[in-house]
Parts: sequence; structure tokens; C-alpha cells
Amino acid sequence: MRVLITGAGGQLGRDLVEAFADAAVHPADVVAIEHGHLDVGDEVAVGEAVAAYRPEVVVNAGAWTDVDGCEADPARAHRVNALGPWWLARACARRGARLITVSTDYVFSGVAPVDGAGQPRAWTEFDAVAPLNAYGRSKAAGEQLVRQTLAEHHIVRTAWVSGARGRNFVTTMLRLAGERGQVAVVDDQFGSPTCTRDLAAAIVELAASERYGTWNRTNTGWCSWYDLAAAVFELAGVEVELTAQPSSALDRPAPRPGWSVLDPTHAEAAGLRRLPHWRDGLARLLTELAG
Repeated sequence: MRVLITGAGGQLGRDLVEAFADAAVHPADVVAIEHGHLDVGDEVAVGEAVAAYRPEVVVNAGAWTDVDGCEADPARAHRVNALGPWWLARACARRGARLITVSTDYVFSGVAPVDGAGQPRAWTEFDAVAPLNAYGRSKAAGEQLVRQTLAEHHIVRTAWVSGARGRNFVTTMLRLAGERGQVAVVDDQFGSPTCTRDLAAAIVELAASERYGTWNRTNTGWCSWYDLAAAVFELAGVEVELTAQPSSALDRPAPRPGWSVLDPTHAEAAGLRRLPHWRDGLARLLTELAG
């Protein structure tokens, strides 16, 4: 199986390259292209790359994930996050290849749906999308364009992603603790923290399957950003003064969803493996960062 990975220089992209190699795919069959060598928002360049490398599977880990940047420049967000997956889907359709593209919890409204007992429940793949910022709108548009273009697609929705090779919430918490000795974190936003190593393994699993469609793929369990920060400091053995604050205390251009918990039931019922608990993934991530 020849695999073309776009956005291969990002924190997820790097782990994807290694995960495909570790999954007994010969390294020569993995083509890793970083953003500097392929802008997924460039239709011509995307078409030429897919035609030249002739992959059986394209994994799109390329995206513009600067949420506030997307709010300031929605046209760029749409070009990269919506048109990029579309160009890839069109190129895959011409080549007869499959596409795996990574999406986000930000396609939802952030207001928790409720179950029959009136309690908050996790988002399923079948809930209606209702993004509340430009980033979420661009990702939702990318999903829809892929669906209407290529039948053999896998859309992977994930959330709160952290890896050892990139800037993310975990690395930011460790940096702030070292610089300030005290950190304030919001406690009214909830989600499913996800380790890039585990997410990459889940994507490799999908690449070897015929499970087409939209899938929630996050580490098991959920927590608040405050809870996640507390776990980072606990597991890393870092002494820091941690305080909770409401999201209203932050002056950000783009609103953030308050509820980003994704339900794994559909994926697991379809035979996809359960990902480890988020604390397990976090512990392994911290070990990797310390090494």
C-alpha cells in the first residue's frame, strides 16, 4: 500500500509517518510531504502530487488550526481547511485512491446535547453540525465537500490533540509552569484529550479497513481544560500554583466550544479498536517529552 501523507511536518503528521512504518508498511511506500513542499489549498499542486506519487491512500494531516487566525482571515481558513480536502478528494477520485482527512470537534455548537434523562451526552457522528467560529465552519465545509466528491473516504473527527513534536496545550502548560510558577486555566470547557501517537495508530487502522464515512477518534474519557492541566502537572511531577477561571475571563477573537466530548460508540460497534484512556496517553506523552 502506497500512502501519501500531507502536512507531514506537523505534530500529527510526524507520528503518522512513524505509525505507518511501524505497521509493517515498507518505508519506501510512505510518501511524506510537509506544508512547505505542498500547500493543500493549491489545486494544481495537489493534483500534480497525487498524479506523480500515485498513492492508494492519501492521509490529509494538513490544516490551518490557528483558531483566532482563522477568525481574522476566514478566506484563508476556507482555502486551506475546506478547499484543501476537496482538491485532495477530487485528485483521489481521478486516481482511484482513498482519502483520510482529519476534522475536529469544532464542527459542533459546543452546547452539550442531552440524553433521555436530560443529562449531557457526547457528540455522535450523526449529530447536526453547527460551528460557532470560522475555523469550525471551514472544517465543516471541508467535510461536506469530501463527502459529495469521493465515496471511499474516511473523515476522522478528533479533539484536544497533543503530541511530542509541536506546540499544544500540554507543552504550553509545562512552559508556563516553568516561566511563572502559577497558571490559570478555564474549567467550563470539556473535551476528549487525544495523544497524537494514539490518533495516528487509529488512522493506520482505518487505512487498512473499508470503514468509509465519518468517525470519532479520540482517547477514551473526558475532562475540563483545568482537569487536564492538573493531570499534566501531577504526572510530570511539577509544582505549580494552578487556579481555575471561567472562559469569559479570556479575551479571544474566536469563541470556543464549551462541550467537545466525542462519542466512540459508533466506531467501536463497527469493529474499530477502543483508544486508551486520555490519562494513559498523557502519561506516555510526558515520558516522551522528558526523554
